[in-house]
This record gives sequence, C-alpha cells and structure tokens, in this order.
Amino acid sequence: MQQDSYRFFEKLMAAPSPSGFEEPAQAVVYDRMKTFCDGIDTDVHGNVIGVLNAKADLRVMLAGHIDQIGLMILHITKEGYLTFDDIGGTDVATLPSKRVVIHGKKGPVLGVIGRKAVHLMKPDDRKKAAPIDKLWIDIGTTSKKETEKLVAIGDPVTFAAPMIRLQGELAASAGFDDKVGAFVVTETMRLLAKKRLKVAVYGVSTVQEELGLRGARTSTFGIDPHAGIAIDVDHATDYPDASKALGGEISVGKGPVISRGGNINRVLGEMIVTAATRRRLPHQITGDPSATGTDANAIQISRSGVAAALVSIPNRYMHSTVEVVSLTDLENAAKLLAGVIADMPAKVDFRPLAAHRRRSRKRPGPGGGRK
Repeated sequence: MQQDSYRFFEKLMAAPSPSGFEEPAQAVVYDRMKTFCDGIDTDVHGNVIGVLNAKADLRVMLAGHIDQIGLMILHITKEGYLTFDDIGGTDVATLPSKRVVIHGKKGPVLGVIGRKAVHLMKPDDRKKAAPIDKLWIDIGTTSKKETEKLVAIGDPVTFAAPMIRLQGELAASAGFDDKVGAFVVTETMRLLAKKRLKVAVYGVSTVQEELGLRGARTSTFGIDPHAGIAIDVDHATDYPDASKALGGEISVGKGPVISRGGNINRVLGEMIVTAATRRRLPHQITGDPSATGTDANAIQISRSGVAAALVSIPNRYMHSTVEVVSLTDLENAAKLLAGVIADMPAKVDFRPLAAHRRRSRKRPGPGGGRK
C-alpha cells in the first residue's frame, strides 16, 4: 500500500465512529476525498458523498459504511460507576476487562469494563458469560457527582483497541467492520480521478449501517443511481472452528470476495468478475442465498430498484476488538472497483431478463447452431 494511503488508513482507524456518532471519522474521509473528487458534500443524515464526472447519464454509486459497533452510557450509579447497552451488535461475552473510551462533551474519558472477580463467583457462574446488565464501566471516580462532570447519559463508547500490524500484510483492530469499506471507496475514487470515465461515480461513506442500513437508504434515494456497489466485510473461514460448509472457503489475503445471490444484479455481478479476471486480480466468490444484511440490500430496493452488487473484505473475528484483515485485500478491492467502473460503457442495460435473452440468442441450439 502506498505511503499516503496507509497514513490515511491509520488516521481513519484512529477516529471514533460508533453508529450515530460518526463525525470524527467522516471528517477524515471528507478531507481525503476533497483532494481528488470533482465535488464533495454531506447530508443531514451524516453521509459523505464525493462525485466524479457528475454530468454523465449513467450513475454508479459506491457505498462503504463508516460506523462501527460500540456502547452507550445509560445510567450513573451513586458510587460513580456507569452502566451501558450496546450499539450495533457487540458480542457481550467479550466485554469483561475491556478498556474503553467514553466520548463526552469535554473530551475522551478512559475507563475499564468491570466484572465480579472469578474468585468470588459460584462455580456455575464462572462458565457463563455475564449479561450486559451485570457489567459496568469504572472510570476511577468515587461519586455520581464527580462522574457527571465528565460523562453524560447517551455518551457513546468505543473500545481502546488501536490498530496493530501482525505478520506480513495482516493487521488487527476494532472497527475494521466497516471502516475498511469506507477506505476502499475513498481509494477507488482516488484511482478513478486519474481516468477518463463514461459514467458518473458517487463515492459514499455511509452512516448507521449497523442500526439498519440507514445511511445507505437515504443516500441511495438522493443520488438515484442506476447501479450501486456496497463494500463491506465478509466472514473469513480460514481459522480453527470456522465452518466452510456454511460460510464457504474464504481466506484473508486471497483477495476481495464477490457475492452472488438474489441481492446481486446478475449483469453487474458478472461485470465485476470479468474485471477481476481480465486484470488477474485475486478474488473469491461467495454465495448469499438471501438478503446480505449490508448496504447492498438497501441500495437494491431504493425507489423502483437499483442494480446492486457486493464486494467484501475477508475479516476474521468480526464484531470483536481484534478483527483481522489483509492490507493487500484492501488494495486489490480498490483496484477491482476502479477497473469495473473504468470499463463501464456510457449505457448499460442492467435488466436480468434482457441479459438472459441476449445470452440465449448467442447460445447454439440443440441442432448445433443458428441457421
């Protein structure tokens, strides 16, 4: 990965973005995109939208959600401890003993998630994950009044788990789901800025995906694209206890994952596979037999329908504080998407039935061919 792209990635990963509170990370994306997009804007929902070649008739949207899972403060006890609930699907079993950052009006406040010591538990309780209402955050204060000077009800919380480099091109961090998607969208726009395009491209860093694909819903409606590609993470199955029978054979470092299924437009999906093959970019295929649960789902059903696709980054240990991805996969995802859009003609018929009929006319019949 080129040096300035990696610096941007580091800065993006360091900026908090729990769902509904994405502004610090969105500011990083905005500052990066504005250096090479023809135009850039934000909307009332918090999405950041960059555009290239806006006057073209065919509009293509790229969407990677910037929001990450986290916690929210719900109550302050008289002793000054903080109770909380999760934002976006945190694995409660992983919470005890985590270091956290509370994002208050006066600045970040460090804390730890406490739980009764194992020595004081009954034998059966030692084997159980504590429910979230039996956990608390300790910031070191001794009273409610003291805590209220630093923290307020509704403040978001992220995990103090900064990005670290593992061996080779692998990295681990909280929040790769899905800051890597926002990163790939931004990098794709950087690559496309150097090309002569036949289509308009809208690169969107979406918000609140973890709360119901909300940013993708509103930005897709506003842009009204003909085609939209979501960039998210997919479950890697290359570690012990992962089921290849259920999740397919997906490996970190072997390229971005291209989805097939009902959420994916056949024409656009085939264009992505063709671009990967033509450029000899490593890629993997996965089957998604139902709605993907990503921004692609919201994109597909906007207005009267959009040709949707999904390109994902293999991710180990999703929704934990030690998610693992490959930096090379991020690079190849951006190259793939830039290739798809650079190859796209000014007019594309994304209707699946029309494409099926075109293929049928080209296919030789039982008699050995057309006469």
